[in-house]
Amino acid sequence: MHIEFRHLRTIQAIHEAGGLARAAEQMNITQSALSHQVKGLEDQAGVELFVRRSKPLKLSPAGQRLLKLAQQVLPQVQALQDEFSGLRAGSTGRMHIAIECHACFEWLFPVLEKFRRSWPDVDVDIRPGLAFDALPALLREEVDLVVSSDPEDLPGVEFVELFDYHAVFVAASNHPLAQKPFIEAADFRGETLITYPVERSRLDVFSQLLIPAKVEPAAIRQVELTAVILLLVASNRGVSVLPDWVVREVKYSSDYVTRPLTETGITRRLYAAVRTDDRDKPFMEQLLKLAGEEARKLQSV
Repeated sequence: MHIEFRHLRTIQAIHEAGGLARAAEQMNITQSALSHQVKGLEDQAGVELFVRRSKPLKLSPAGQRLLKLAQQVLPQVQALQDEFSGLRAGSTGRMHIAIECHACFEWLFPVLEKFRRSWPDVDVDIRPGLAFDALPALLREEVDLVVSSDPEDLPGVEFVELFDYHAVFVAASNHPLAQKPFIEAADFRGETLITYPVERSRLDVFSQLLIPAKVEPAAIRQVELTAVILLLVASNRGVSVLPDWVVREVKYSSDYVTRPLTETGITRRLYAAVRTDDRDKPFMEQLLKLAGEEARKLQSV
């Protein structure tokens, strides 16, 4: 038995209309054509699908089984058609993001909050890219965007500049190093450095300052949350190095001081790695635009 979508739509239409004439009118075909279609389907099934002498026309037990199938399948088909239409129009899609920057959660959430209002039909998810190889996952299409400060030359991947930021030293206002105009690598030798729980190579203070200078802090304390890092710093339990957008709220607090790293400062650039084929999708362009706007707003505070 060969069942087509049109057969399911026919059974549903006749059931809802209560007769061939009205169903044919709703389906914009002749009653004769509809009757011929039903006869052909019944010949395939080898059973009657309708109780012919009933008014209104009723489905036989076999017809009821076919109607049940139609009610299950047709809404799924319609949903898939709507999804494909949305994809063609650029209004739906998937935005799964991997973050290779632990502190980026502080900056990204406001961006996604604005994004979801404009693109409610785009499926958004965030995965901590520090827990897996994010860029290979991008190539395998397991994620759609990677936030990273380490661009690579990868075929089929484009690194879009988001914004520059400064890695800044943070200490309690009564800390001895608070008196210095800038902080050098050697200043960390006697200090407890409070960091996010990630590899050293992914932390600016190590990759850009301490590793090149071959300097080791007195101790390292790893903390998951930015708020807890700042709490410990204010309590003089250690010092930290954070992106400038993270410490925007403590710039004017009497409990903390922020200082540049080295006399010239350390500037880093954040990128969004995306597949080249996805770069011009309308919702991708919108997300990148919102990301830049949020960064500029945070840095102006």
